Amino acid sequence: MKPHGPIPPGFRADASHMLLIGGDRAEALADVSGDTPLFVYDSAMLTARVAEWRAAMPADVQLHYAMKANPYAPLLAFMVRLVDGFDVASGGELKAALASGMPAGDISFAGPGKRDRELEATITAGATLNLESVGEAERALSIAGHLGLTPSLAVRVNPDFDLKGSGMKMGGGAKPFGVDATEVPALVRRLIDAGADWQGFHIFAGSQALDAAAIADTQAQTVALAARLANEIGAMPPLVNLGGGMGVPYFPGDKPVDVIAVGAALAETLAARDPVLAKSHFAMELGRWLVAEAGVYLTRIVDRKTSHGETFLVTDGGLHHQLAASGNFGTVIRRNYPIAVAGAFGREPDETVSVVGCLCTPLDRLGDQVALPRADVGDLIAIFLAGAYGASASPATFLGQGPAREMLV
Repeated sequence: MKPHGPIPPGFRADASHMLLIGGDRAEALADVSGDTPLFVYDSAMLTARVAEWRAAMPADVQLHYAMKANPYAPLLAFMVRLVDGFDVASGGELKAALASGMPAGDISFAGPGKRDRELEATITAGATLNLESVGEAERALSIAGHLGLTPSLAVRVNPDFDLKGSGMKMGGGAKPFGVDATEVPALVRRLIDAGADWQGFHIFAGSQALDAAAIADTQAQTVALAARLANEIGAMPPLVNLGGGMGVPYFPGDKPVDVIAVGAALAETLAARDPVLAKSHFAMELGRWLVAEAGVYLTRIVDRKTSHGETFLVTDGGLHHQLAASGNFGTVIRRNYPIAVAGAFGREPDETVSVVGCLCTPLDRLGDQVALPRADVGDLIAIFLAGAYGASASPATFLGQGPAREMLV
């Protein structure tokens, strides 16, 4: 038997042990959607998550949503009411952000390899480009000149440090992301001299970290780096995007980030910041921490079989919707996401099974030898932490399967 990760707090069952999502029975939601597999996102949990962040952080720090975590249109429209801006990473995400109702001036576009048409669309809309290289900066200035527009340009900095303990290191050493810190002052002076509307810095050192002390230390280093660069440039950055970094507990033994400790440390860091940043605004950019725990993936058992003494629950879903939960999206050692039998939520396990998907590959495994209550054909399996990097980060068209349904409740 292999353990699964902790089910996020806030989920409960009704008197018959059916999982409730947003106050609704999981089975009823599947019926309303018309079929499974189904992603369900709980709007009340999204609201509570943002409130938790705002209560912990300094009041003048902005909250940006990194919509790569989940670009589902109804969810974006809901998040517009909760956060201060969207951070996008493609022309498609830019279109979705604008369609959601987020003002263009509160949208920033980061990511290497932006095509000229994406630069043009961003400049035309009035959103901010987070420049990833000197070459990208020159292309943006040239395009803005042809359009007769003043571009809003920030510089993404590749810092000479990373976020310790992060699942993905986005800074330190050679990286495809951002401009090396040593090259930033000259580039910013070039932008200012060219008449661009310089918006400041985007400094993202890593993501999916659970250690509050490591996050706080990285934020302190980030603020110090922004001050050093500003002094070298001789100009105040209007905004310093501190990146994100806060992760969620996916696996056995993982503990939630101490958000209060992160906020308290950030308040101390900002109170002691260099005078060159006295009038700068600050923001944190979060994706999975905001939305992951609000999502549940529901998939129905279509077969129950035994092979060489091992029981398999075969579902109508799989890695084509939940690549990360299958262990095929950035994990070195496969471990089990939080998982439950939706119709026996809270009941004690009485068998060890492997939950697999419908694809013709041994990689399609959603639960590996996990202890669960007895489940049979027709029952729903719930995979938690499905609100981030699920539907849009998985190969939905693999083997012609097609996308899962999605629903905001």
